[in-house]
Amino acid sequence: MSHHPKLAILGFGTMGQAICAGLVEASGYPAGLIHAVDIHPSAMKARAEALGIRLSKEVETAVKEAEVVLLCVKPKELKGLLSELTAAGALDHKPLVVSIAAGTNLAFLDEHTPEGTPLIRAMPNTPCSIRKGMVVLSPGKGVTEAQLAIARALFEPLGRVMDLDEKHMDAVTGLSASGPAFMFVILESLAEGGVQCGLPRAVATELAAQMTLGAASMVLETGKHPAALKDEVTTPAGCTIAGLMVLEDGRIRSVVARGIERATQVAAGLG
Repeated sequence: MSHHPKLAILGFGTMGQAICAGLVEASGYPAGLIHAVDIHPSAMKARAEALGIRLSKEVETAVKEAEVVLLCVKPKELKGLLSELTAAGALDHKPLVVSIAAGTNLAFLDEHTPEGTPLIRAMPNTPCSIRKGMVVLSPGKGVTEAQLAIARALFEPLGRVMDLDEKHMDAVTGLSASGPAFMFVILESLAEGGVQCGLPRAVATELAAQMTLGAASMVLETGKHPAALKDEVTTPAGCTIAGLMVLEDGRIRSVVARGIERATQVAAGLG
């Protein structure tokens, strides 16, 4: 497989476009090697032209020519699409198939593709659209280290990439993919506190967002436990410990942790 494999992106919605933009704009991937397919290509025409990639409705053509197939369609559309491609023999050349469909496991993908198709399940999140994302990869059986490296290279322009055993994917969905929504609620609450104390809303929002970005970056860059970093800010009898006491009164830890637990259950189809 070449350094830049021929790529078919099936579904050119938010994530399909984010992945495409990351490849072409951030990692110098040759736009001529990317063929995106969508059932409503006219709506995305301008975006595809700006990136210089091919966009069509010709799903079988795109897949037959591809070395890597990226499935970015909605989970409920996946079965029909894979059945159609398998019946048409479009996957007979065994391209690497990478699926970002939430809650769709490797066993399902394996069942609906020709035997021996190399499969990788990926879970990206929405910050991938601004290249601050988190992507977790779970390789199926028989996926080689070289194939996993190809999948990593596709997502690395979008943020951080790690690989994990598939049994963790529902928790990854609950924490990493649903998590941005939880952080937006927390950010909004932090800003509301600033507004309550007299700050203009736009100022409070900017302070809250940059502070959150900085705090998260400290965890990633120092490698210190969040509790240790918290202790460094918390001086005896100071304002920080006073505020923390109020948060603890509201059971902030358990309520946030339980939110992740519930999202994970729903991701697993237990909801």
